[in-house]
Amino acid sequence: MQLKFISVTVKDQAQALEIYTAKLGFTKMADIPMGEYRWLTVSSPDGINGVELVLEPLGFPPSAAYQQALFDAGIPATAFITTDIASEVARLRAAGVTVRGEPRAMGPITAVLFEDGCGNLINLVQPHQFNPE
Repeated sequence: MQLKFISVTVKDQAQALEIYTAKLGFTKMADIPMGEYRWLTVSSPDGINGVELVLEPLGFPPSAAYQQALFDAGIPATAFITTDIASEVARLRAAGVTVRGEPRAMGPITAVLFEDGCGNLINLVQPHQFNPE
């Protein structure tokens, strides 16, 4: 088995596409109308080839409640890996992304939370000994 699609729920797919491409640096992969919503995916230019992040609409009311509960509790929806957290945090802040505090060393990683602007907290993580495999 392999991972191909990972999902995050978003309040507005059009806004999410703008944020994930213009501010976070992802590339649009798929944008297919699916009735009221879209099959909308992005990928990271630094990520594993073929893995896509689905910008999943909040069309199911319990999903919206779950997303809000995670956000309110300070629990990230997912994590993104970087090889240079200081540079990445500076780039995100320059793009207008809300980064919560400063990166902190926590055992084998350094991490910081940021708000994706779509209702999610994302944990930005730099492993101390980065190995992408």
